[in-house]
Amino acid sequence: MPELPPPEPRPPEPEAADLQPAELVAWWRTLPAAAGPARVLALDGRSGAGKTDLAARLAAIAPDAVVVHLDAVYPGWDGLDDTPGLLVRQLLEPLAGGRPAGYRRWDWAAGRDGDWQPLPAPRPPLLLLDGIGSGAQVCAPYLAGLVWLHADAGLRRRRALSRDGDRYAPHWQRWADQEQTYLERERPRERADLVLDAGADPIRVLADRRPRARRKPE
Repeated sequence: MPELPPPEPRPPEPEAADLQPAELVAWWRTLPAAAGPARVLALDGRSGAGKTDLAARLAAIAPDAVVVHLDAVYPGWDGLDDTPGLLVRQLLEPLAGGRPAGYRRWDWAAGRDGDWQPLPAPRPPLLLLDGIGSGAQVCAPYLAGLVWLHADAGLRRRRALSRDGDRYAPHWQRWADQEQTYLERERPRERADLVLDAGADPIRVLADRRPRARRKPE
């Protein structure tokens, strides 16, 4: 059997760069709106990746932004697969069409639909979707940008369980399995404009697929 040639060496990975939240907000403001007047930014990533912490930092810099936390939308512990469709039907499609938009909150204690949460008026110029599922392909036509947050599995688990404790621990693997199915089907990391290491401080850019003209807005 002939010997195979040695594999060609892989080119070195580009050195990761730091990213300040203010830079992220400045880029967000340059994006074209795809859902009516709103520039919708999806902050996607697995549980414990740091999405909600980053969402809070962005909202502090951009007081005109409205944040929708998908933890309020998921219809129960088995509801990840249904969530992107709910976002489109209740929030994104009506927003794009100039109709009343919002979402049905999930009552975790009762295990059923809760109150309707309308989007505040006037329509926000910036809308942030915080949660896994926000970068699904069905949502893509309404998104101005997609950011994927990465963190190692051990760090994610420690963060998630320290935050939600006994309530989340019995469901960790159940939810992780749904996340994996979502990742394999939707490929959000591969489609993201930015891939960020939220386990680093400051935040590190692992992949930057933004058009160069929009990376450093004036």
